[in-house]
Amino acid sequence: MIAPEDMEACRAMIRTGSLSFHAASRLLPARVRDPALALYAFCRVADDDVDEVQDKTHAVLRLRERLDLIYAGAPEARPSDRAFAAVVQDFDMPRALPDALLEGLAWDAVGQRYRTLSDLHAYSARVAAAVGVMMCVLMRVRDPDALARAADLGLAMQLTNIARDVGEDARAGRLFLPLEWLDEAGIDVDGFLADPGPSPALGTVTARLLAVADDLYRRSGAGVFSLPTDCRLGIAAARHIYAAIGKEVARAGHDSVSRRARTSRA
Repeated sequence: MIAPEDMEACRAMIRTGSLSFHAASRLLPARVRDPALALYAFCRVADDDVDEVQDKTHAVLRLRERLDLIYAGAPEARPSDRAFAAVVQDFDMPRALPDALLEGLAWDAVGQRYRTLSDLHAYSARVAAAVGVMMCVLMRVRDPDALARAADLGLAMQLTNIARDVGEDARAGRLFLPLEWLDEAGIDVDGFLADPGPSPALGTVTARLLAVADDLYRRSGAGVFSLPTDCRLGIAAARHIYAAIGKEVARAGHDSVSRRARTSRA
């Protein structure tokens, strides 16, 4: 069981750091909502711990050490680690799932770029689809079809985030759009990263990515009905909120360089 003080720290972390998920989580039953907030808090801390330091490779190694301690039942004295350790124990969380997340963060640490959509899917499977599958574990769902649809939803959300954050990422020297698509659009990657700016060509690439995300959102829809009845509304809400971010990017002419798309809840 998650200690009350650790649970409150996780709630505060998500309340300020992930408005979209926080809004959707309020529609989940408490038996799922609290462990889900603990899961997302650990994922958020892990991402920040890699993103916000100079020695990113060392940060990933430290995360792996922390995950070892979590699975040994002896987490470090951090609310997110203690809370996730309780989740791991209470739900028998397969180690391969958070390991996949850390592998994706290791790719972030070395500034990995992705030539094809398939390459980008491989990355997104690690940092997002794995989280979707972990959410199923929290709902006590292990049906293979339901897990596949949860992975689709995680992929869709990650592609939406990438489309939303093109400018923010570029200004930080990061690029997640498929290099093959940028080449086809005639975009010079080094020139764009040196001076990020919107363009019709970049807009077509962003639109293309959102079209892939929309297909994944549609495919994920059937999976909602495989979930426990009292969990469906919360997951459907998350699906709707993230899909709406993509629609907001489209309304802005697929320009997510000049501005970052937001909905009323994101």
